[in-house]
Amino acid sequence: MLDGGGAGGGRPPPPQARRLKGPDELSVVAFERGHFTSYSACGIPYWVSGDVGGHEELIARTPEEHRARSIDLRTRTEVTEIDVRGRRVRALDRESGERYWTDYDKLVIATGARPVRPDLPGVNAPGVHGVQTLDDGQALLESVDRARGRRAVVVGAGYIGVEMAEAMLKRGFEVTVLNRGQQPMATLDPDMGRLVHEAMDGLGITTVNGASVTRVLTGPDGTVTGVATEEESYPADVVVLGIGVEPETTLAREAGLPLGPHGGLLTDLSMRVVGHEDIWAGGDCVEVLDLVAGRTRHIALGTHANKHGQIIGANAGGGYGTFPGVVGTAVSKVCDLEIARTGLREKDAAAVGLRYVTATIESTSRAGYYPGARPMTVKMLAEYRTGRLLGVQIVGGEGAAKRVDVAAVALTAGMTVEAMTALDLGYAPPFSPVWDPVLVAARKAASAVREAGSA
Repeated sequence: MLDGGGAGGGRPPPPQARRLKGPDELSVVAFERGHFTSYSACGIPYWVSGDVGGHEELIARTPEEHRARSIDLRTRTEVTEIDVRGRRVRALDRESGERYWTDYDKLVIATGARPVRPDLPGVNAPGVHGVQTLDDGQALLESVDRARGRRAVVVGAGYIGVEMAEAMLKRGFEVTVLNRGQQPMATLDPDMGRLVHEAMDGLGITTVNGASVTRVLTGPDGTVTGVATEEESYPADVVVLGIGVEPETTLAREAGLPLGPHGGLLTDLSMRVVGHEDIWAGGDCVEVLDLVAGRTRHIALGTHANKHGQIIGANAGGGYGTFPGVVGTAVSKVCDLEIARTGLREKDAAAVGLRYVTATIESTSRAGYYPGARPMTVKMLAEYRTGRLLGVQIVGGEGAAKRVDVAAVALTAGMTVEAMTALDLGYAPPFSPVWDPVLVAARKAASAVREAGSA
């Protein structure tokens, strides 16, 4: 029996296990709290913006398609308790109100992550939205249609915050982003985040850094009218919470399952929950090993969740698979500006006791003389003395973000920046300068390593 969320890690295990065991050997029950299954949560900002026509385009497999594969999928049904000793789960049918127990031989937990929703006055007012599920996206679009004016405040400037700022801008709203940090995109170092800030300003998005939100303001009818910080108030007809997410492990905690320092479930390489032979977990509710830092992290990304699902399905079905860890690769964009990172930031390296050097270069996405060449900035971190690559951040125009994949491979392989300079990358003027920007940064980082070693 598999208990899965509807997206990411909850999607692949049943069919994968079925292929190994066969439909007659494995009876699969899946619980989903919402209406939808097997969808791309990462695509929600682009549905809200209008770039994607409708939510149905984000759905990979409907509940009916799952059921056609002999999976007993129960939507609008929430698991409220896991009885590990009794090998059963208790479920609540949210339509009928019925509560009942279901036994399991094998359990998969793929409960995902929940948006951080600060405990502030007015935060639950109509017009205030988190964005995590298709239901959330639909509710936000309904607020957009009902809005009396065209002012939006986005709280938070991480991936979701920046993407939702773009979405609301495309919807014709005047957008203010309230960011508690020094610069937007705290997944970057502040010097690279500053480039994102400048680009957002150029688009007409007002970004307020160092803004600590104290309350959500409401009108006589209880509907949102603005957001207050310690210094100022900002009018709003719609408020979007883009503060980030945290692992949804309430059930796991109550069941006594092991959690890591970031609140995510701890698993072994097979995605089996530590200390529990017949319980697996995957997706945004787990912590994963950072291969560069050597510590577990919580990283909510669909790429990891889908891999987890494949591995869990194989193992639960009697096969074999492992998930060794991640290097922390992520890409995003705000309008025409592409943003990418992999590996460690400066503060990450310092936190695990690594000494490092940095190198930052400016280049272009194509040969400078070729039409459409766009500027990009690449920042690279390398370990002091050894020169081992520790991290890369890229901000630039079209063609910038996916270059981070070269760095992700180099990180996974444990390459030094010196070794990277000899990489045989593809070159033609429409695609790259003769020295790819990542290699230019590697050359500069290698020089910094040599200089630091001789000092």
